[in-house]
Amino acid sequence: MKVHISETHQKILFHVGLWSIWLYLSLASARDEEFWDRAILITSLIVTTHIPLFLVNTEWLIPKILNRKGAVYYFWSLFAAFLAFSLIHYGLINVIDDFLLQMDGHKPGKSIKGILALIMVAAISTGYGLLNYVMGQEKRQQEQKQERLQSELSFLRSQISPHFIFNILNSIVYLIRSKSELAEPVTLKLSELMRYILYESDHAHISLEKEVSYLKNYVELQQVRFEEDVEVRFVTEGEAAGQMIEPMLLIPFVENAFKHGVGMVQHPVIDIRLQMTKSGLTLSVQNKITPDIAIQDGVGSGIGLKNVTRRLELLYPEKHQLTIKNEDGWFTVMLFLTLS
Repeated sequence: MKVHISETHQKILFHVGLWSIWLYLSLASARDEEFWDRAILITSLIVTTHIPLFLVNTEWLIPKILNRKGAVYYFWSLFAAFLAFSLIHYGLINVIDDFLLQMDGHKPGKSIKGILALIMVAAISTGYGLLNYVMGQEKRQQEQKQERLQSELSFLRSQISPHFIFNILNSIVYLIRSKSELAEPVTLKLSELMRYILYESDHAHISLEKEVSYLKNYVELQQVRFEEDVEVRFVTEGEAAGQMIEPMLLIPFVENAFKHGVGMVQHPVIDIRLQMTKSGLTLSVQNKITPDIAIQDGVGSGIGLKNVTRRLELLYPEKHQLTIKNEDGWFTVMLFLTLS
């Protein structure tokens, strides 16, 4: 089981480990006949100068001064902090020396190389702080990028439902005017599609089985609308097998075929083939078009195709291959999508 440690806990563990090792090495270097006197002095210096200098540098100078005013201001501020803690360091040595001298007549003296220790603390804290600073900058950039992508994706999703509903409502209006007996079943079918839009399309992922069912309902609705005026071929192969997919990702290709593959097209044909495997799917959508539509619309036209193309780029980078062709009186879309 993977255990997640928060940033705060990581910092605490780092400081506990660092200062434990630092104290051990400092005491080991001062082991002599006056060990305990020196232990008191070393511990006091670490607590009052080394740790505060480290924290001032990593928690204030680097994130505040370096981030806002640049390297020159930062290094001058670090130098000033180093001088301030050096004065505290030597002042504390004198106080403790006098105290120990009064207590037992032993004076540790000033043999401890305090200035070198402070330099090492400043160097270590600078390296640690800069590493955290760079990692923090990269994390913020990634978060900002993710937020921008999420905002763009939300906008793209918001365009799907109104666009789809607008087309279906036109279909219902057509049926009411021409063949009212078909209006009721089509309206019921639309209610099923609306339920999918309202309750499923906001999810990050849904089961491929639901997406395919939604696709079938849409095709059936269009078959009711056009009856024998349009030859519709819809073939599915394989099973969803527990795959997950972005909702309403496949419908724009089919919707585009019905939008441009009927009307002024002679002997309209719409051919939809969906092959599902354990690792993904292959979707092929073809529809006949007139030369005028081919010239006017071009390849990849329409809000639906532009929308879904961008969504694929955002959600499945390097996991999809989309080919759109407009040739020989046929508009063809071929999508290879890896889901696992």
